[in-house]
Amino acid sequence: MPEYRLSELQYQPDPIPWLNAVRGLGQPVLLDSADNRTHLGRYSILSAGPLRRITPHGDATQTLNSLREALRELGPATWPEDRQLPFGAGAIGYLAYDYGRQLEMLPSIARQDITLPDLSFALYDWSLVTDHHAQRSWLVCHPHVDSQRQQMLLDCLRRSHALPTAFYLRAPFKAEQSRAEYAAAFTRIQDYIQAGDCYQINLAQRFSTGFAGDPLSAYAQLREASPTPFSAYLETPEATLLSLSPERFIEVRDGHVETRPIKGTRPRGSTTEQDLSLARELQECSKDRAENLMIVDLLRNDLGRNCLPGSIRVPELFSLESYPNVHHLVSSITGQLRPECDAINLLQSAFPGGSITGAPKIRAMQIIEELEPVRRSLYCGSVGYIGCEGQLDLNIAIRSLVCANQQVYCWGGGGIVADSDVDAEYQETLTKIDNLLRALAVQARDR
Repeated sequence: MPEYRLSELQYQPDPIPWLNAVRGLGQPVLLDSADNRTHLGRYSILSAGPLRRITPHGDATQTLNSLREALRELGPATWPEDRQLPFGAGAIGYLAYDYGRQLEMLPSIARQDITLPDLSFALYDWSLVTDHHAQRSWLVCHPHVDSQRQQMLLDCLRRSHALPTAFYLRAPFKAEQSRAEYAAAFTRIQDYIQAGDCYQINLAQRFSTGFAGDPLSAYAQLREASPTPFSAYLETPEATLLSLSPERFIEVRDGHVETRPIKGTRPRGSTTEQDLSLARELQECSKDRAENLMIVDLLRNDLGRNCLPGSIRVPELFSLESYPNVHHLVSSITGQLRPECDAINLLQSAFPGGSITGAPKIRAMQIIEELEPVRRSLYCGSVGYIGCEGQLDLNIAIRSLVCANQQVYCWGGGGIVADSDVDAEYQETLTKIDNLLRALAVQARDR
C-alpha cells in the first residue's frame, strides 16, 4: 500500500492564518483543538479544495453508501514508520440534527428556515495536521496527489495572507421563544414524564440576529473566548458553520469505539472558592448523576448494536471537565466493533447522540419536534471526519452557530427530568452560550 507524503512546516498554535491561506481553494474546513490541555485536544486538522461533495440523495442507506464508496475510491494509505497521525485524507463534514429524520420516523411540525443540507461531507486528499503536544505541524498528502500540487499547497501555506475582515452583529442576539413559551414547553415535558412517555427530554431555544463581515473573524474571537477540544469551522456553499463544542460524539480507531456524553452543568464561579464549590456541587448532585446515567445506558445500547457482545465498558463515570464558562459532568463508554461492521454502520445506528435527545431516544425526538418551534439544523448534529483508513471522529455540535443569508443563529439547551426546576433549566440554556454571545457583542462594540 502506498504511503502518505509528509512535509513538515513550522509549528504555530493558531490555525487561523493557515486556514485563511487556503480559503481560495474552496470549502475550507478546520477541526480545531483550541483547548489542548489533555489528549482529547492534541491534534488540529485543516484542509480545502475537496475532490467532491456528498449530500443526501435517496434514503439514508443510499447516502451513506455513497459516502462509503467515495472513501473507497480515494483508497487507504499507510503512514511512514516514524510518524502516524490520526488523519491524512478522507471525508470531512457534518450531519445536521435533522438528518435523524432519515433514520427514524418523526413528525414534521417545527419550522425549517435555514437552508442547509441535512448531511454534507466533502472528500479531501490532503490535510495539514498539527500535534499541539509535540508542537509540530505537517502537510499530509494522499499518494495520488502529484508533486506539483503538493508544492502548490506548500507555497500557499508558507505565504503570508491578510487576516479575515471584521465581523459584527447588526443588533444584539434575541431569543426566538419567550420565557413564557419555554415554560409552557417545560410543563408539557413534565406531563409526558408523569404519563410515562419519557424519562428525559433535551429542550433547546434558538437565538439569532443579523451580521455583516467575515464569519472566520467571528470564529477567531469565539475560540479565544471559549477554547474547546472539539471545535470546528466549515464553509459550505450554503452557510458557514462555527462549532465550539466540548463534547465528542463517537471516535472509531482500529475498531475501538469511544463516546463521551456530557450531561450535567454548573456555571464557573467568580472566586476560586465559589468555583470549587460549584464543581463539587455538580459532582455530588444526585439529579445530575441520575441524568448522566440515563444517557450512559442509552449509549451503551446504541453502541451495542454494532459492537462485539461483552465489549461495552464504562471506563469513566461522572468525571468533571471544566471550561471557561461552565463545569460539565462527563462519562465515557467504549466498545469493539464487530468485524462485519464499519464506522459508518455505527454512525447510522447511533446518530443523533443520546445526550442531546433524551430517553427513550425516538420518543424524545418526537417530543422535541412538537415543542421546539424551529428545527435545530446543525445544532446537536455532528461535525468531524471519516478517514480513508476507516477511522472516525465526530463531535456533538453544541455551542454551535450557523451563519447564513446574513443571519447568525445560536442555540442553548439542557436535559429536563422529573425533578427539574423551570427557572434553573431556563438559566442553564443561557449560561451555556453566554460567553459566545458576549464575545461577539464585544467585537461589535469594538468595531
